[in-house]
Amino acid sequence: MSHASLRRRLLTVTANHGLGAYVVLRMADPDGPAPDAGQFTMLAAAEHWGGGEDERPYLARAFSVARFQDGETQYLLEDVGPASRRLCELGTGERVWALGPLGRGFTPPPAGRRALLVGGGIGIAPLLIWQDALRTPAANGAVQLDCRDASDDRPRPTVLLGFRDQERARSATLFADPQVAVDDGSVGHRGFVTELLEAELRRDPRAVVYACGPAAMLEAVRAICEREHVPAQLALEAGMACGFGACYGCAVPRRRGGYLRVCIDGPVIDAAELSHVEEYAGALE
Repeated sequence: MSHASLRRRLLTVTANHGLGAYVVLRMADPDGPAPDAGQFTMLAAAEHWGGGEDERPYLARAFSVARFQDGETQYLLEDVGPASRRLCELGTGERVWALGPLGRGFTPPPAGRRALLVGGGIGIAPLLIWQDALRTPAANGAVQLDCRDASDDRPRPTVLLGFRDQERARSATLFADPQVAVDDGSVGHRGFVTELLEAELRRDPRAVVYACGPAAMLEAVRAICEREHVPAQLALEAGMACGFGACYGCAVPRRRGGYLRVCIDGPVIDAAELSHVEEYAGALE
């Protein structure tokens, strides 16, 4: 696991381009630790990070790392409010405060099991860096993951992505060979991504499921995997004020009692640790 010192870094935006309803924000981060797939960073614009007449500051926002290559970090963003809007509008040369990578990421499937990546909406972000890691471990120094060797016949990951509409589904082009489900049938399968998941598990249940998306989708994935006795790792999202466990703002109930803090016990949590996924613990759309 990568560990970050609890000190912010000032990064420079290298590119910002729209992709349907989303934005891909890229920042130079040559001195930052290489993130594990599934980890996140607390981001805040260096300037104009506030609202109202008095520019009351926003809290830094947690975003999953979508890709890390050649000293550049990429994030997939959606404008869902004033703070995310400010990040979405950043231009080349503007600067961002970054604290991370933070939290616990994904762990590779054991030999004999394939990886099934299941994403919904903006929650596809951490699955992109995970597909990179599983397809080409340590490519370009991006992800230091020893998940394949000469004797390992583990198949390439299968990617299942679900979206509300065609505009959001355009982000599927970031992935290699994804299967896509869209609510209105404008692209790929008409229906939910969990229908694709059930079909894949019927075809071959020897899998480990990795999922991130809205809470309702994550709960459906958790229930399907529990019913089919398939292990699953869920990347949760919850309101984080600090990112390193001090505020308890992102606590979710544990199956056997007590609570897990999404920021340090996750964001990737074994589905067996949860009796259900809380309504607030999924990616916003």
